[in-house]
Amino acid sequence: MKAFLDTEFIEDGKTIDLISIGIVRENDTTFYAISSEFDESKASVWVRENVLIHLPTPTIQKRYPRHEIADMIREFFWDDLKPEFWGYYADYDWVVFAQLFGRMIDLPEDWPRYCRDLKQLADDIGIRLPQPVEIEHHALADAQWIKEGHAICQEHIAKCS
Repeated sequence: MKAFLDTEFIEDGKTIDLISIGIVRENDTTFYAISSEFDESKASVWVRENVLIHLPTPTIQKRYPRHEIADMIREFFWDDLKPEFWGYYADYDWVVFAQLFGRMIDLPEDWPRYCRDLKQLADDIGIRLPQPVEIEHHALADAQWIKEGHAICQEHIAKCS
């Protein structure tokens, strides 16, 4: 089953630190978690103004250590041993996702070691995706937009074949 993922993170050119992750599966089940381990003081002005403003306070929505988020993701995919992951400009998203489990080789055994990229697919088929209409830079809203963008690409591919 396809799974569309997005992460929000703090990066400094050397490290990528998870803030939040959103996943939407083909069957519309969703997963969203906020890390309790990121250091807000290391966030750039852009991250503060575009990402952190969307986060509820810890008293409203619980935050989790990375190892618990990894366990929750395993549980989220309990019925799908071989998910197909999709992201948008997914390189950093995939790294921060894989690091939840440790090293890349520590991902669950049957899971792929790569993420398919919606931006690359859209470029390959020559279409431009519409801008998100929901909140931008909220991991779950962005994951939903990636799912919708994937459907647009698939419709275009079907029309052209």
